Amino acid sequence: MNSRRKVFITVGAFLGIAAVATAVDYRQIATWSAPEKRPIGARSAAAIAADSTFWRTFHGAQYDHIQDAIETLARAYVATPNDPTTAAHLGWLHIWRIAEHARMASTPAAIIEDMALARRYFSDAVALDPSDARKLGFLASATMGEGSIEGNERLTRQGYFLMQDAIKAWPAFNLFTAGYVFSTQPAQSKQFREGLEWQWRNLDVCAREHVDRSHPEASAYLARVTDQRACLNTWIAPHNAEGFYLNMGDMLVKSGDWRGAQVTYANAKLTPGYATWPFARVLEDRIRNAEANVSRFSGNDPDPPSGMMNGSAFSCMGCHQQ
Repeated sequence: MNSRRKVFITVGAFLGIAAVATAVDYRQIATWSAPEKRPIGARSAAAIAADSTFWRTFHGAQYDHIQDAIETLARAYVATPNDPTTAAHLGWLHIWRIAEHARMASTPAAIIEDMALARRYFSDAVALDPSDARKLGFLASATMGEGSIEGNERLTRQGYFLMQDAIKAWPAFNLFTAGYVFSTQPAQSKQFREGLEWQWRNLDVCAREHVDRSHPEASAYLARVTDQRACLNTWIAPHNAEGFYLNMGDMLVKSGDWRGAQVTYANAKLTPGYATWPFARVLEDRIRNAEANVSRFSGNDPDPPSGMMNGSAFSCMGCHQQ
């Protein structure tokens, strides 16, 4: 091959590579230069009306009406797809449906789609309103959930690191969210132990001191949590505190510490909303059967369900049902 031919081949190859690179760069530039989706300046009347549907369905524990509520909110979302509140409410409805699938007589396999849809809507909500750490925590939960369902370890890890960011942004809220997600992991696993430690840290944050792990009786610190919204019962979560103690008690039972669990369960009785809590009888039963529930809760087989709060028919309603 003479030198002139070599030059032509080299130049031709270079031009071919350059053409491909130019095409790739053009696509990337076109994508990167597209305007960002921006949050709405003022909420529409339809979106505000959809809020009422969401809260009526959610606070009323109207699980059978979830699809009707999704339809109402989806119409509002299509009309104003840059409303972060509507997006988040759609995410919560989808995650509620899969979280409390124990309510169903027969669970369809396609219910896994709810986790993917929850991640999609929470991702949108976070992009539109990055200041709300609650949305970030739920995005992290849905991301880990979808990764677990799909066997996608990369997605699961992405969700885990999002959760670390959410904890840093609002510890009092997202330490519970994170611990709750990990409550379903095997009792001896690193993830479960980390989740339980997050619950302890949540108590520390709310109490503004290191809570005694051997006797976490709440009367010693309750007076100091009255100005911390994430640690109290609120309009959004009318039984937030009761649900927290029920879940943490379940996790302590699963870890084998059933005596500590009995003290933790009993803390729920000290909350202002306990008398009207729909799941008070569940808690009383937990206290009586704490020791017997160690083997029940610590089983690694998720089917049949262990009986813990996470995975039950009141996974969400334990805190949110009015």
